[in-house]
Amino acid sequence: MQRYREIAMAFSHNGFGYIVKELGLYELLSLPRRLFLNEQETHRKTTGERVRFFLEELGPTFVKMGQLASTRSDLIPPDIIQELEKLQDHVPPFTYDEVKMIVEEELGEDMDQIFDVFDQTPLGSASIGQVHYAVLKSGERVAVKVQRPNIAKRIKTDLEILQQLAVLAEHRLTWAANYQIKAVVDEFSRAILAELDYNVEGRNADRIAKQFEDESTIYIPKIYWEHTSKKVLTMEYIKGTKLNNLDAIAEDGNDAKVLAERVAHSVFQQILVDGFFHADPHPGNVTALPKDVVAFIDFGMVGRLTPDMRTHFSTLVIALMRQSTDGVIKALTQMGTLPDDVHMDRLRLDVDELRDKYYDVPMSQVSLGEAVNDLFTVANLHRIQIPTELTLVAKALLNMEAMVEKLDPEISIVKIAEPFGRHLLKQRYHPKKIAADLFDQWSEMEDIVTDLPKQLHKLASISKNGKIPIEVNLPKAEWAVRKLDRISNRISFSIVLLSFSIIMVGLILGSAISGQASLLWSIPAIEIGFVIAILMFLWLLYSIFRSGRF
Repeated sequence: MQRYREIAMAFSHNGFGYIVKELGLYELLSLPRRLFLNEQETHRKTTGERVRFFLEELGPTFVKMGQLASTRSDLIPPDIIQELEKLQDHVPPFTYDEVKMIVEEELGEDMDQIFDVFDQTPLGSASIGQVHYAVLKSGERVAVKVQRPNIAKRIKTDLEILQQLAVLAEHRLTWAANYQIKAVVDEFSRAILAELDYNVEGRNADRIAKQFEDESTIYIPKIYWEHTSKKVLTMEYIKGTKLNNLDAIAEDGNDAKVLAERVAHSVFQQILVDGFFHADPHPGNVTALPKDVVAFIDFGMVGRLTPDMRTHFSTLVIALMRQSTDGVIKALTQMGTLPDDVHMDRLRLDVDELRDKYYDVPMSQVSLGEAVNDLFTVANLHRIQIPTELTLVAKALLNMEAMVEKLDPEISIVKIAEPFGRHLLKQRYHPKKIAADLFDQWSEMEDIVTDLPKQLHKLASISKNGKIPIEVNLPKAEWAVRKLDRISNRISFSIVLLSFSIIMVGLILGSAISGQASLLWSIPAIEIGFVIAILMFLWLLYSIFRSGRF
């Protein structure tokens, strides 16, 4: 409950107090009214700034959520994305004594038995962990990432609260339901929980290293598995030059244009050939080594594409290059889930407008990442659910393009991507691929045909007993049942009133014939019955008038 209060107060501090009220948390948490009266100063900041300050105020989980949300430019406006990309953890490093305790507990040995040197001052500190320089007993230089004490428990608590708030928001707020906030929070939660296990990051690094094992121009640091656990990751220490430091690149004797081409080529190979890619290639995670070698580090965020996804994405890229509206729409519908009520004419019009944006613009000047991102934004407007992995592709391309264009302003990303697209198309229509697809389809047909006699026998048995289940789905059926229930209740009420009136008439006639006052067990039955009948009649009239259908 204390954490709920902290979250609610952070909403208010940053000008989002109305969300607390709309979610019904104001009364539940007994929040002071003054929190919601001093938001005028806050509103002088932009919405993006207020979102960023809100996330930073609440700490690691929310900062991570914001960093992941910055990859969803199909859902979030550009001005807010720009602020989310500025998110900083602002977390001071934890003490060396805590580092020592965690490392020894996780690795099961004294640090003196593992390391010759272990720098007590971290190279960098983040929300989930911090990195220290060290030298193994074997003399190899390594970077040791150590997870913060108790951070897993705090993050899991925050994620549980966020999931509950997402459910509440979808019930109370129309926009939250439209954006499927619960599904988005669940998706981000899985990504954050994966980052809490350093074994996962180590396996990611090994998998990408295998992709480039025959490529001498791309380098992936080695993982030392004997010194790695869920909370400690030991990898080869890489001291390279950041790709946004052009002066240092020149001093090292490297060629910026060669580096740019190699970065772009390696990213496309990861995405379009191997289907497993570094999802956050920015200058902090990609460095230059001597002889124009490109090194990737930090594999906490990766993306995965199935063969079908790669094919659909290549189809989309080719349709973009050909400026084919039909091709783009076909690719979007293949790669996303189309809602039943999608307005195809409106979708076509929006894609045409987007095509006009790039009309007569040389493909060498087109930002592939921006074009793909624009298309995913259009898809989101029409509630076409694009898989998260493909939105990560758009983010990776945007980051990569920004980095390589600084190295080589004349580079053509589309020209580098084109051979990969052709390769995928050749694979798609290769006789072996077609034969494999036909074999898979035949196998499925064989299963259906083999199972058909059993299903027919089952159907015959059911029909023989005269019991064939039929499921009918009627729109607004529940509303119709409630309406019929009301009608039947009113009819029953009218019958009871009529029956009661007949009894009363009988009593009155009996009294008139006998010439005696009607006292039933010394009770004035006629008078009481008359009053009850009048009240019932008035209630029936009131119900009819209130329904508006007299």
